Amino acid sequence: MSRIHEALKKAAEERNSNTSNESVSELVELSGQEVKSDPVSLAMSAAPAVVSPRREKQPSSFEEFTKKCGQASWKFEPSASVFSAHMEHQVGAEKFRTLRSRLYQIASAQPLKKILITSSTPAEGKTFVAANLAQSFIRQAGRKVLLIDSDLRASRLHLHLGAQEKPGLSDYLRGDCDEFQITQVGPDKNLCLIPGGSEVSNPSELLHSERMRKLLDRMATLFDWIILDSPPALAVHDASILADMCDGVLFVVRAGATDYELAEKASLEFREKNLLGVVLNRIEKSDAYGDYYYSGYGSQRNSVAEPESQS
Repeated sequence: MSRIHEALKKAAEERNSNTSNESVSELVELSGQEVKSDPVSLAMSAAPAVVSPRREKQPSSFEEFTKKCGQASWKFEPSASVFSAHMEHQVGAEKFRTLRSRLYQIASAQPLKKILITSSTPAEGKTFVAANLAQSFIRQAGRKVLLIDSDLRASRLHLHLGAQEKPGLSDYLRGDCDEFQITQVGPDKNLCLIPGGSEVSNPSELLHSERMRKLLDRMATLFDWIILDSPPALAVHDASILADMCDGVLFVVRAGATDYELAEKASLEFREKNLLGVVLNRIEKSDAYGDYYYSGYGSQRNSVAEPESQS
């Protein structure tokens, strides 16, 4: 008769006795485990050990980060860039350099790295301004710039750069991708793009999330400048949401087209959100050499130049 059978028989005989703990101990010994006199200890010893998941170390430098991202071969749209070799836009390029200088002046007095670019209505040139401002920054040696298309309703920034639209910001905010999968490293290596990504039904909810805020904070440790192209301010509330996550706002108006009352109404929403100034877009070439400035509405009254540009 086997030892297991003997133990079972003994346990049945002593079911009503006071030696139940000894029977349990014998059965445990037959199973090859250490004998424990305390039933609570027995239960604890049988529980599997909990192993904390190992967190992958995040890249601590721009170079380490970009090695994990996709390397893109963009084809800039010539008509959308004042820095294009195919276009004679010396005046327009100079205006963007002036705008860049104004921003550096502001940055010397207050934190300024994450810049939101918006307008009151569509077709005023905010995407054009965002793309060319980024190009003006990277023309300074060692400057690292990130462009983010946060207009999840009508993404167009990728068209200006000749880049892929997805995966992008919406895919990241839904949790479908990580920051490496959505970031494209341009041919110059110091300009990166996060495009709009896949179409979504809840853009406002995605933008107004802790995941969006953490992404901006994370990228701010790697880049010198982060430029966000956002939806028009009067159409939806997205720009106002994003403004709370950025250091300053540039407001774009189109010369001879933007309704003054609409522009004023839209700009009022950003007065308490560090409105840096206004960029006047599509001025007439005959006026290109004039001095055009609008006062900013931030903590200091700064001036920002309006470059000659297109929509």
